[in-house]
Amino acid sequence: MATKIDKEACRESYNMVRDDNSDVNWVIFQYDQHTIVPGTQGTSYDDFKRQCTNDRILFGFHRIITGDAMSKRAKFALITWIGDGVTVLQRAKVSTDKSLVKEVVQNFAKEFVICEEQELAEEYIKQELEKTGGANYDAQLE
Repeated sequence: MATKIDKEACRESYNMVRDDNSDVNWVIFQYDQHTIVPGTQGTSYDDFKRQCTNDRILFGFHRIITGDAMSKRAKFALITWIGDGVTVLQRAKVSTDKSLVKEVVQNFAKEFVICEEQELAEEYIKQELEKTGGANYDAQLE
């Protein structure tokens, strides 16, 4: 059976993460049978990492504040988590299913496909997002 996505529910969660007035800075999109739906959301990156277990695939959308001494700005990441315990057939569907998620999650600075827990390090994600930014005035101080 082909995977579907609950666009309205996912869009609502996506917009919550993008909203500057919201404390929510991440949401996961997960499978409910053959439908991708919004799952857990939160403010702590560690809480997101706890969702990334070996037996699941999920799509995470994150707001991370980057910047330098002169300015701070929100950058967004789309993280596809593929746990080690996921079957080959499930892995094969990820790219097709991710295209459904991208119909809702259209604005992000960088996309990650992560299968190893150490790649989920918040500092790594933040550094990669900073590379997508414009001027870095902190570099002048070095």
